[in-house]
Amino acid sequence: VQLQASGGGLVQAGGSLKLSCAASGPPFSTYTVGWFRQTLGKEREFVAVVGWSPGNTVYADSVKGRFAASRDNAKNTVYLQMNSLKPEDTAVYYCALNRFRRLGDQVWEYTNWGQGTLVTVSS
Repeated sequence: VQLQASGGGLVQAGGSLKLSCAASGPPFSTYTVGWFRQTLGKEREFVAVVGWSPGNTVYADSVKGRFAASRDNAKNTVYLQMNSLKPEDTAVYYCALNRFRRLGDQVWEYTNWGQGTLVTVSS
């Protein structure tokens, strides 16, 4: 399974963006897909993860209540709706598959990292 994140861009603080993570290859309906982000000089950090069943999601405290992860298995795509964006949300966002199909938040648990998409939030 190959993943490709898209949908990033420049937005003002308080605005919204919706990222997509499209999978190519075998259907990934039973995979758990995580979202991470990284800024220059910092470790990649967990943002959210969505399990195979609807509503099965976990979020980092920093985005809880503002971000929502979802999936459309028919389209082999996972989404990250980002609302009330803050300048500190500026980062390259990545999606990846959890090796163990669990709702983990550690980078080492993930594989098949896609190319990231840049989100820039201006103040």
